Amino acid sequence: MTIDEQVVHDKGLDNTLDLLHEGYTFIKNTMDFYRCDIFETHLFGEKVICITGEEAAKIFYDEERFQRKDAAPKRIQKTLFGMNAIQTMDGKAHTHRKLFFMSLMTEKHQKKLAELMLEALQASAYEWESIKKIVLFDEVKNILCKIACRWTGVPLPEFKIKNLADDFSAMVDGFGGIGPRYWKGKNARTRTERWAKGIIEDVRGGKLTVKNDSLLYAMAFYREIDGNLMCSEMAAVELINLLRPVVAISTYITFAALALYKHPECKKKLVTDDNNYIEMFVQEVRRYYPFTPFLGARVRKDFTWSGLEFEKGMLVLLDIYGINHDSKIWGNPDEFQPERFENKKDRLFSFMPQGGGKASEGHRCPGEGITIEIMKVSLDFLVNKLEFDIPKQDLSYNLARIPTLPHSGFIMSNIKRKS
Repeated sequence: MTIDEQVVHDKGLDNTLDLLHEGYTFIKNTMDFYRCDIFETHLFGEKVICITGEEAAKIFYDEERFQRKDAAPKRIQKTLFGMNAIQTMDGKAHTHRKLFFMSLMTEKHQKKLAELMLEALQASAYEWESIKKIVLFDEVKNILCKIACRWTGVPLPEFKIKNLADDFSAMVDGFGGIGPRYWKGKNARTRTERWAKGIIEDVRGGKLTVKNDSLLYAMAFYREIDGNLMCSEMAAVELINLLRPVVAISTYITFAALALYKHPECKKKLVTDDNNYIEMFVQEVRRYYPFTPFLGARVRKDFTWSGLEFEKGMLVLLDIYGINHDSKIWGNPDEFQPERFENKKDRLFSFMPQGGGKASEGHRCPGEGITIEIMKVSLDFLVNKLEFDIPKQDLSYNLARIPTLPHSGFIMSNIKRKS
């Protein structure tokens, strides 16, 4: 039995334009139309298999069947990840580097970042009181850039924070764009890698003195699996992969603020010290709102699954947004219901806003805990430490745009600190 005999064939010589037109919902819309969990199409000039569902995710994260090498298009590596970064690695080399990243993102580090976030929010609130209005996304983006550098030990003058935060955001925004958006992201990466490489080389050469227990020092002197010092270009890329994801949490925080506005009944439950409900709310924000659209991998070797043959080298896309909105996994998936996370069951392959499986063993983001803790601190601050108005604005977001965000960035006015 071959793939061609079994898999639904999406019409068209190449459906890249459909993907650009439908964005996050492209795979799910096609699945719903054909009433299937797998289909074959052509994207980016090649044959692609799209899959969805919990069982499909388990297969997708089986490293004996799939590899990440050559799965991420060069345009994504040149904006979001960096060339040959950890996200594109496989096997023992990936495990070695992944364990290094995991060592930098322990509960201790999560707590430290959360503390830095709270301090920065408190300091910013003094300024916000004297300003007529703020755009939450822009403010939080700058705050996160500042604390990410403090957390890692990277020196960053105050006057450079906004420019660096803008570059990190441009990298994230550029990977899903074409034309000016893409080139802006690519130029931001080139500029930032040059800056990061200079810092790495200054640390190695003794021109910049940093603490031996700092994350910057650890990255500068990290050794690959062969025992050799990582080249300064690669160290720069991976240093950015510590900083950029922290800044990207600004998207989640903005969506969390939108969720508060849209669901005032939830806000009443958050005006307490109930950490459990805050975490449920945060997780529902990560499930409900768009972040990762889909993930790609290539078939490592020929294999058969569910009667289908997957050929070596074939690109396979796992529909992350679709799985997070799958009615077979989530009851009423199009409704915002934090209580669905009251049951803390194993969701390694059913809830994957930042990748699936175990972070220590596969390609799930090692910074997921950092994301959750920073979101919890920010959410508690918005609810219990501030009073503000939400003026009329365009809070809609476009699922055809990858990545997406509320159009207004969430404007807040008349901000006052609660006593």
